Amino acid sequence: MNATLPTADALRSALAGLLDGLPPSQAARAVDRLIANYRGTTPTDAPVLRDRSDVAAYAAYRMPATFEAVRSALGALRDAAPGFTPATHTDIGGGTGAATWAVAEAWEDEAPRTTVLDWAEPALALGRELAAASGVPALRAARWERSRISASLRLESSDLVTVSYVLKELTEADRAAVVTEAARTAQAVVIVEPGTPDGYARIIEARDRLIGAGLTVAAPCPHSGDCPIVPGTDWCHFAARVSRSSLHRQVKGGSLPYEDEKFSYVAATRFPPEPAPSRIVRKPQIRKGLVLLDLCEPEGALTRTTTTKRHGELYKAARDAEWGDAWPPHTG
Repeated sequence: MNATLPTADALRSALAGLLDGLPPSQAARAVDRLIANYRGTTPTDAPVLRDRSDVAAYAAYRMPATFEAVRSALGALRDAAPGFTPATHTDIGGGTGAATWAVAEAWEDEAPRTTVLDWAEPALALGRELAAASGVPALRAARWERSRISASLRLESSDLVTVSYVLKELTEADRAAVVTEAARTAQAVVIVEPGTPDGYARIIEARDRLIGAGLTVAAPCPHSGDCPIVPGTDWCHFAARVSRSSLHRQVKGGSLPYEDEKFSYVAATRFPPEPAPSRIVRKPQIRKGLVLLDLCEPEGALTRTTTTKRHGELYKAARDAEWGDAWPPHTG
């Protein structure tokens, strides 16, 4: 594989032949079972991915979306901490390595040394295989280690810890212990969950625990105070556009060349991040001659601002603004 491929393209290329030789009916059954686990409400203390067919189906079904969600969260962290370049990275429950691919892209020129921890050996094996095929030196150098993701987890110190789409699989006690351990050992922690009410609830729980451990919220919240969203009335989440390969469309049964992955996340740092502007927390509403932006403010309040043609360049920026962006845009 060409080592100059951008990481997102390298991931698509590595996934392209993944289901070769796996009967379509078997892949479809594995995807259906994984969807049920992904959308279910009962946590488990056993690996969801049991064998090669499960893992191949998972990689085709979830890796592109997980990659884009983590990529977006890491982008927000980098904006909040532009001087932060992690030398080491631990991916808790990393499975086939989607978050690790996103980290390798985020710090492409100085990618950290990564250790992927997961309790499912089939997932680790496929992660190694995809990394070896990536053409990306940082991915090829990653360590893939089997580890039980539970209250017994003990980590070495690491500059960056990622925990993506993992907390749902854990019991309440294990969730608390894993987040606490991540906070204890890391300079920065990024946690991503599905953009659903229960996924957001897990993020808020983790956010509170990170703050309690002495970390500062770097993103998406422009503050480390209480979330202004009233529980049960709404939830904070964002969207990442996912380009579907033909394989992805086949496995997921879709026809469009893209989909939007909804996700919730928190990024927190042991060091002070840059002073935060407001954050756009809903898809901007573009109407004739004006744009409505729903914002989470540094003071800890939710507000709505209206930008019209009279605002000139700011109006043009509002029309180009995306869900999850900082506001107002940086103009320096």
